[in-house]
Amino acid sequence: MASIPKVPPQAAGPELHNGDRMTREEFHRIYEQMPEDFKAELIGGIVYVASPLKRPHGITHPPLTTLLYLYKARTPGVEAADNATVLLGDEEEPQPDLFLRILPEFGGQSRTTSDDYVAGPPELIIEIAHSSRAVDLHAKRRDYTRNGVLEYLVACLRERQLRWFDLRGDRELEVDSDGVVRTRVFPGLWIHGEALFTDDSDRLLATLNEGLAAPEHAAFVQKLAAARQP
Repeated sequence: MASIPKVPPQAAGPELHNGDRMTREEFHRIYEQMPEDFKAELIGGIVYVASPLKRPHGITHPPLTTLLYLYKARTPGVEAADNATVLLGDEEEPQPDLFLRILPEFGGQSRTTSDDYVAGPPELIIEIAHSSRAVDLHAKRRDYTRNGVLEYLVACLRERQLRWFDLRGDRELEVDSDGVVRTRVFPGLWIHGEALFTDDSDRLLATLNEGLAAPEHAAFVQKLAAARQP
């Protein structure tokens, strides 16, 4: 009786684990081989594998996405993105919850690669922080500051607080007395913090519409149009 040949075990494929240390090039090469539903980030040369997201994160994300999309629709030359990988630096490849950037042909500081990644810093990044709070407020903030992101918002779910950072000056800003964050890099993008956490969609949209009707938004649209490259 002929013996059945043994099949050698297949070599395990590349993996990413929390705490792995590597360059962005190495991380990116391995990450592209992972399943599509796998999410990890490289922050300061350290791998962070995402935890499952709970309900508070899930119900805070859509309102912020809506605000950025509506702002983008009224502001030619900007682009909003949700959970898109950013090739940020030699040791940084985050996947922010949201970002808003000025497109490169309108004078933005990031670019689009030939394989459709964003390379370089978006002007504004937003993170929704619950289990990731410590990373978002410290390690990510340092990386975003070092690599040229201009403005940073963190929606802290436990405290029900929208924290606002001017990364050019490496400082936290005070929200206006009416509870509205009026972003500086994107004039007219007004976000009512209390309305965000109480799911008051009418107030959120009314506040954004006030910002879009403000003279500074019209001036920003004109500035973008003037900067456009053919």
